[in-house]
Amino acid sequence: MRILLPTGAATETTVRSAARDFDAEIAVTGEIASFLTPHQLRMLIKKGMYDMVIVSGMCTASFAQVERETGVPVYRGPRHAADLALVLPLIGTITLSRTMPADEFLAAKRADEAYTTIELQEREAVFDYLIHGAKIGGTSRMKVLAEIMDAHCREDIRGDVERFFAQGADIVDLGFGFDATPADVKRVFDAVGGIDHPLAVDTQDPALIRAALGRADIVLSLQSKNIPAVGKEVARAGAATVIVPDNHTLAHNIALAKKAGVRCIIADPLLQPAGSGLAASLKRFKKSPYPLFFGAGNVVELLDADSIGMNALLAGLAMEAGASVIFTSEHSDKTRGSVKEMRRATEMMALARDRPYPKDLGIDLLILKEKRQRREPPPKYETVRAAKPMPAEIEYDPKGNFRIGIEGDTIIAVINGKAVRGNRWQDVFYTIMKNDDVTLLDHAAYLGRELYKAELAIRYGRSFEQDGEF
Repeated sequence: MRILLPTGAATETTVRSAARDFDAEIAVTGEIASFLTPHQLRMLIKKGMYDMVIVSGMCTASFAQVERETGVPVYRGPRHAADLALVLPLIGTITLSRTMPADEFLAAKRADEAYTTIELQEREAVFDYLIHGAKIGGTSRMKVLAEIMDAHCREDIRGDVERFFAQGADIVDLGFGFDATPADVKRVFDAVGGIDHPLAVDTQDPALIRAALGRADIVLSLQSKNIPAVGKEVARAGAATVIVPDNHTLAHNIALAKKAGVRCIIADPLLQPAGSGLAASLKRFKKSPYPLFFGAGNVVELLDADSIGMNALLAGLAMEAGASVIFTSEHSDKTRGSVKEMRRATEMMALARDRPYPKDLGIDLLILKEKRQRREPPPKYETVRAAKPMPAEIEYDPKGNFRIGIEGDTIIAVINGKAVRGNRWQDVFYTIMKNDDVTLLDHAAYLGRELYKAELAIRYGRSFEQDGEF
């Protein structure tokens, strides 16, 4: 298969190295590969016989007309020339995209295949219990249980529950503190009525457990002190239960629950935080006749480190321990996003089931770091000048100054009482320019910087301060 590879002088060496073992012709069309025009490509194709063309994934021009005129398909290669060596060996086994850069296309394709595999595994999985449609235990995927603490104090508990389910929770656990009353529990469960997903109640107070029965699918947690008071009622309601040890062993408390008639039992050996017996508590997660509950949220909340890697590692430990349900929470700002992270982590572990390690799965939890850094050639230049410090005194734009902030997951830019709202910095900036609300180049550059900082703050769940460091 004869391939035409238009490229720029800056990346010629990289492209030639990648194409060394293929029937490919490299054509240098200028300094930068992404500046290729339809006319240039048309002229190149006319000079030879090609089965396909792979242009830089950074090209912004449309080559649809060139393809129609010449009959030669034109595909998008990777955005970075360094990735071409990963793409060329796949030619003949896949069809690249005509509109999407090859690296993005292949990543999306692998992710789609990964999620298809997860969906098929779950559909075919055998299970111990079926709780409101969710498979628990057996060969099913480890389920994510997300806790909402002090549910009775939330202003929009229904919105909070729906948000957690949208972010990937399989079960949402409604926690009630010591100040809650049975009336509070009933009010909260009434507020989330009609949500067709598993809900749990989290309290050890028999009166509060009793108030949730008939509404809650799972009760967290039963132990020797409350089983005598409410165990039979839980059994009659048919609720699943998480059993924990107290001054009695887990096995003792499970026996008590079974004697009370409880049949749907999930065993929680209690995972301890780092520094308080984490390694020792892992030893308690032994093969069990009951699905195991793994309290990862207690570890993440009580360690001042980024949650992303911790959630991935804890999901791996939970998989090795044979856990069926993994607990996570977003009680603090530092753990915001943990529900989504933990869902991705459990999916990774499901894909790694027949592998020696959870790597190269098609999905990952790499957020701030890259899996593989690209070594792009540096820009070429003939002369250089040192950047001058920006003067402390700046000229204000006669159109006025912008106040930039974030609201939820949107960027807000306000000038003279008028706001522009958008999800992407470039959309907000484009609208500002179209509205003729900025006239000075330095002000435009400033706006671009601040708007992009706002988008990054949203993307990574961080605070945003105009004129401050990100």
